[in-house]
Amino acid sequence: MRPALRSGPGRLLVAVYAVFALSASARALVQIATDFSAAPLAYLLSALAAAVYVVATVALVRSSERSRRVALVSVTVELVGVLTVGLLSVEDPVAFPDATVWSGFGAGYGYVPLVLPVLGLWWLRSQRPRRAV
Repeated sequence: MRPALRSGPGRLLVAVYAVFALSASARALVQIATDFSAAPLAYLLSALAAAVYVVATVALVRSSERSRRVALVSVTVELVGVLTVGLLSVEDPVAFPDATVWSGFGAGYGYVPLVLPVLGLWWLRSQRPRRAV
């Protein structure tokens, strides 16, 4: 585990990502297993969100530069996903007959899905290794 993750905001960030990875995965599995035909797009987007949260969580915990880049990409994908799905679900609610983690910009989760990638990107930037001059 990275030294910056042993305490403070880094540990909290990883904990929130882990909770979202678990909850989004469970939600997607239940949705797909029980009623996939009711809202296939929404349920597949829930599965995508779950995968993004899992990858981000693992990448944030690992300490290599490659993991840092994977975290940066996954958190950026998360932000683009929240903004895109949020906008589409507000503009065309018929296309989303059931909610996803990212629907309505994460309204069903207290807008945490909207704020989390911003905090993740900020944290990754603040923890970037300094280059020698």
